Amino acid sequence: MSVRVRVRNAETGSTVDMELEEENTVQEIIEGAAGYWEKDAGAYVIRKGKKLLRGQQTVLGASITHSDDLELIPDPEGG
Repeated sequence: MSVRVRVRNAETGSTVDMELEEENTVQEIIEGAAGYWEKDAGAYVIRKGKKLLRGQQTVLGASITHSDDLELIPDPEGG
């Protein structure tokens, strides 16, 4: 089942809509969004609300659901 989300670039405020599958990983979301904005994916994480999502969690495992707003932010721990 596909899940449509909106990812916002925390630095510029611009957004991109993404269609994901439940087995997609957070890393794949980061890579897709970072690539869209021509950024280094290794320096960013995804934030859902106040929770940081990283790496190998799947869309399903991270409880990402249809119409969620996610945010691409610089990795606070350095990337």
